[in-house]
Amino acid sequence: MGIIFLILIFLIGIFSYLDPVGRLKSALHLFQLEEYNIEKYNKWFENNGGSFGFSKVINEDKTPLVMTDRAKRLFSTYRTLTLSIIIIIGLLSLISENIIYKTFTLVLSIIIYMASPKILNFAAKINAPNEARINQGFYNSAQEKVKSMKDLKVVGITGSYGKTSTKVITSTILKEKYNVQDTPASYNTPMGLSKVINNDLDDSKDIFIAEMGAYTIGEIKECADLVSPDIGILTSIGPAHLEAFGSIENTIKTKYELIEALPEDGVAIFNYDDPNLKGVADKTTLKKIYYGIDDISKLDIYATDINVNSHGSDFKLVIKDLGEIKCQTRLLGRHNIKNILAGAAASYILGLSLEEISDGISKIQSIAHRLDLIDSGNGVIVIDDGFNSNPSGAKAALEVLDEFKTGKKFIVTPGMIELGDIEYDENKKFGKEISKVCDFVFLVGKNRTKPIYEGLIEEGYSEDRIYSVDSLNEAIDIYGKLLTPGDVILFENDLPDSYSEV
Repeated sequence: MGIIFLILIFLIGIFSYLDPVGRLKSALHLFQLEEYNIEKYNKWFENNGGSFGFSKVINEDKTPLVMTDRAKRLFSTYRTLTLSIIIIIGLLSLISENIIYKTFTLVLSIIIYMASPKILNFAAKINAPNEARINQGFYNSAQEKVKSMKDLKVVGITGSYGKTSTKVITSTILKEKYNVQDTPASYNTPMGLSKVINNDLDDSKDIFIAEMGAYTIGEIKECADLVSPDIGILTSIGPAHLEAFGSIENTIKTKYELIEALPEDGVAIFNYDDPNLKGVADKTTLKKIYYGIDDISKLDIYATDINVNSHGSDFKLVIKDLGEIKCQTRLLGRHNIKNILAGAAASYILGLSLEEISDGISKIQSIAHRLDLIDSGNGVIVIDDGFNSNPSGAKAALEVLDEFKTGKKFIVTPGMIELGDIEYDENKKFGKEISKVCDFVFLVGKNRTKPIYEGLIEEGYSEDRIYSVDSLNEAIDIYGKLLTPGDVILFENDLPDSYSEV
C-alpha cells in the first residue's frame, strides 16, 4: 500500500514538473505581464479569486509568453522547488502505514500542484537577489555607454498619457535632420531602456528619445539617471494609473522627476494647456518651452486655424522665435495636435527649421491602437483606439467619431480602468458622453461596465441600442449583423492582458 501512495505522489510530482496543462506557464506569463513585480503579481491574485482557482491569464494570444533568460531562470527555480517539495512529501508518506496519514500526504501533493502560482512567487523571491544583480549590471553598462557618447542628445518624454504618441511624432520630425534612436513600444522602464541602449544605440545616432513610464515615486528618476536627458517633455498629468499612484499630487511629483534630472543647460517642455502642469511649469527655473492651443498669449509654440476632420488635421504652427507655417497631418483629433506641438518644440530646440518641422509633421504615420483609422475593405470604417483609455483620451476619441457625418456610429468598450476611487464616476461620465455621439453601444464585461450603462440610461439612451456582453467575440457576433457600408465603429480601450472579470 505504501508503494502505491509513493508512486501516486511521484506521478503528481512528474505532472507538476512537466506542466502538461500549462498551468505554470500561465502563471509565468502573468508574472511577465506584471513586469516580474512580485507585489503586482500577488495583487492580481487578490483581485481575481486567489491562486487555487487560477487557470490562465487573459488575452494570451495578444501578448504571448516570451521565454527570456529571466523567465527560464524562474521556470527552472520553480521546477526545482516543486520537485523538492514533492520528494519530501513522498518520503514523509513512508513514515507511517496509517491510511489516513498516507491519504493526507497524497492530498498535500495535489495541493502543491494547485498552488503552483504561489510557489512561483516563492521561486521569484529566491531568484530576486540574483536578478537584482543581473539587472544592475545591465543598468550600469547602459549608463556608462550613454555617458561615453559625448555628442549624443537625449530627449526624455513622460506624462500620464500621450507619451508614446509624442515619442513617435518627435522621432519622425527629428529624422528630417538627424539619425534618431527611439525606444520601442513598452520599453519605458529602466530595464527596457537598458536593453535598447545596450543592444541598439550606437555612435551613428545623433538623438536618443527615451519614453519613461512609472507606477511609483522614484521610477522616473531611475530612468532619467540612466539616460541623462538634455531635454524633458511633460505631456500631461491625469488619473491614468491613479490606483497605483494614490493621488494626482503623487503623479505630478513622479513625472516632474524628469525635469529635476535635467542639467543646468537643459530645456523643459510643458503642455501648458494641462492645468495640472501649470504649477510645476511656472516654478521651473531652467530654460522652458510652453506649448498648447488654448491661451496662446502665454505660449511659446502653439497652433491656430485648426481644422480637424475625419481624415486628419491641418493647422498653422507658430513658433514665436521662428515664425509660422502651414502643417498637415494624418493623425486624428485635437489632442494629437498637442502631441505634435511637443515634437515641434523639441525639434526647434535641436535646430530644425520651420520647413523641416512641417515636412516631418506631414510624414507622421498613424500610431497603432491610438485613434488608428483602418479601412476594413467592406465600406465600414474602423477606429482603433485600443491602447489604455483615460478620461481625456476617451473624450478625444468621441470627438473624432463625431466628425464622421454619414452612417451609423458604433462603440465597443470595456470602459476605463486603473483610475482608483474616481473610476466609477469617470466611467459614468463616459457613458453620458457616449449617449451624445453613438447609435449603438457594446459594453464588454457586464460587471465593470455598469457605470457606463447607468450614464447612458440617465441620459435617456435607448436600452435597445445597448449590448452588454461577456467578450469581444460575443460583440462581434452581434454588431456584424448591424453594420452596413458607411458605418463607423470605434474600439475604445483594450483591457490589460492580465485582466479578468470575476
